[in-house]
Amino acid sequence: MPARLLLFCALLVAAGPALAMTFYKRTDAYGVVFYSDQPMAGARPFVFRDQMVEPLEGKVHLQASRENGGVRFSARNELFAPVEVQLRLEGVSNAREGASRLVRRVLPPRSTITLTSLSARRPGQPVNYRKTFTYALGDPIQRPQAFRYPLPWRGGPFRLSQGPNGRFSHFGPKGRYAMDIAMPEGTPIIASRAGVVVKIENDQRGRGSHPSGNFVRILHADGTMGVYLHLMRGSVLVQEGQRVAYGTPLARSGNTGNSSGPHLHFVVQRNVGLALESIPYQFNQPVGALPNFTAGNP
Repeated sequence: MPARLLLFCALLVAAGPALAMTFYKRTDAYGVVFYSDQPMAGARPFVFRDQMVEPLEGKVHLQASRENGGVRFSARNELFAPVEVQLRLEGVSNAREGASRLVRRVLPPRSTITLTSLSARRPGQPVNYRKTFTYALGDPIQRPQAFRYPLPWRGGPFRLSQGPNGRFSHFGPKGRYAMDIAMPEGTPIIASRAGVVVKIENDQRGRGSHPSGNFVRILHADGTMGVYLHLMRGSVLVQEGQRVAYGTPLARSGNTGNSSGPHLHFVVQRNVGLALESIPYQFNQPVGALPNFTAGNP
């Protein structure tokens, strides 16, 4: 094994799995890549964080409507999956007693629900408040059912380049139990389980603007979600809201987002209470296992 590879693996083993890790990556004039935990001339930070959840901004909204001297709070979910929301009101003044100041609800897909209302104690004067609105994809009440996942690709055999709790990037609650399978770009990716397509990304080039790169997120009947990440730009074949069966073509594998080599990152997640976390899962047949992480491949 080249010395640079040994050094990189040693650095990864030494780093705590619960922390975000910053390494420095430099490519010399001959195309040889070097990694270090210390800054080097011409090197750029190579950062891995627990960010395997795509943002929901623009899909989940809180609306505060002033009416009849008070304020009515409602939440709108534009996604094709349930969303858990929480509204906290503090510093409330000029409001009648009895209205909930902490509301936690699950919004069905594509729905709008009234959360609470504040009525003015002194008509003609405004109701004042400070609000905090948080949300997470999924319904925490649902419980995962036992399921062994067929391999979500056609072709191979391929190798597991990073397994659960890998120190390279599979640390933290959102991606702890993910698996990375090294495969050539353009490998057909298929649905490993039936469900509804919740979110897709199809336009990112290279590292792009989000660590997940291009992806497909599918909601299963038991509330869990399978996420297929780092897909080839322009290859996603499904649309949000589409129902898919096992084997439905989804996209082609790629090397987009926070990816250091062509591979498929597959993770199963569920809402555990205003937070998405990865959960353990098994494929229904063995995947060739090499070390838990390797430099140059995820």
